[in-house]
Amino acid sequence: MPTRSCARWLRTCDPAGNFRRMNLVDRVTTRFTEVVGADPAGVWSAPGRITLIGDHTDYNAGLSLTIAINVSVVIAVGLRDDGRVRVVSPLGDTTTVELTRCVPGSVSGWAAFPLGVLWALGGSRGGASGLDIVIDSDIPAGSDFGASSATASAIAVAANDLWEIDLGRMDLVHACQRAEHDMVGTPTTMVDTATAMFGESDSAVLVDCQLAEASAVPFAISDAGLALLAIVSDGHRSPGGAVNQDRLASCLRATESLGVETLRELAVNDLTRVRETQDEETYRRVRHVVTENARVAAVAELLWSDGPRSIGDFLVASYLSLRNDFDVDNSHSARSIQSAQRAGALGARMTGGGLGGVVIALVPTELLSFVERKVRQAFSSEQLGEPDFFVVTPSRGAHRVY
Repeated sequence: MPTRSCARWLRTCDPAGNFRRMNLVDRVTTRFTEVVGADPAGVWSAPGRITLIGDHTDYNAGLSLTIAINVSVVIAVGLRDDGRVRVVSPLGDTTTVELTRCVPGSVSGWAAFPLGVLWALGGSRGGASGLDIVIDSDIPAGSDFGASSATASAIAVAANDLWEIDLGRMDLVHACQRAEHDMVGTPTTMVDTATAMFGESDSAVLVDCQLAEASAVPFAISDAGLALLAIVSDGHRSPGGAVNQDRLASCLRATESLGVETLRELAVNDLTRVRETQDEETYRRVRHVVTENARVAAVAELLWSDGPRSIGDFLVASYLSLRNDFDVDNSHSARSIQSAQRAGALGARMTGGGLGGVVIALVPTELLSFVERKVRQAFSSEQLGEPDFFVVTPSRGAHRVY
């Protein structure tokens, strides 16, 4: 996606991103017709996501409050009568396989995501129609906006419709998870896919990884005179897998030592016992997870009772916990957060896995251009490169466009 300042973003599309999405639908439909030589049976869309609060809690059976955002994976799909699946990537790469041979170990690379979902939904067991699938996306590449989960979610809702499986949304979430675990080999949690499935306009999604539940929480930020500004820079684009595995190992050691199945079983008043029995690093990492779960629950309650203007301090507290307790930080994130807050943001934090992901800032709408300018100036003065800015808005989850 080309770089867009927040001011240009607001001029070129409505708050829900509909102008951009319709262009994407037209584009994927045209590409499908060029590849297949016929019109698609339908077009489906699934959104990217961003975490409002609740990072590194998911793999500890915790809580996360996320947003389905106004960038999407859009797919055009048609039925085939030869039992084969042809998948075309946004870059034009094409993979064609026999549906009954689409099983773990049979395919690797980018195609494992869409084909893995079809396998998890039972396509490899026979009886399902073959498919032509053309994929397009306007989710920014290389950043933590949930592109792979959006792809899986779009494939899942399309196959659910065309194959008339009639599965519920959470069943589709679990199918996408199985695909990522068994076909792709990525040990993901349910958060990203649940966000893509359960997202709604003007709402956040509260994901409970222990209970495998997702529910909408009001987040009508535009009505409150606010915008959520995502700031992406080169410092955010380092892989997070090794970082997450190291933190996960710490958390697992703590659960074994404390005699609990997951850290979700611990409350804030249990931290005294944790401090008395664990080394300093383990204690700090447990403290982040436990207090972050409490912050997620508190923010969800505040959004129901007082609205988005009440949550800024919790975003800041989450950032400090990530930085001080979970050892997640980098100079780009720190500069983004500091500059945004000094310019008038109500709160800001890192979001996503690894060492920082993306920075989000909750900004009064009238200050958007000023906040962006101040962050740019701070990056320029320290020669940190040119950041990208995106205004993200809560958007509808995976659905059939037509």
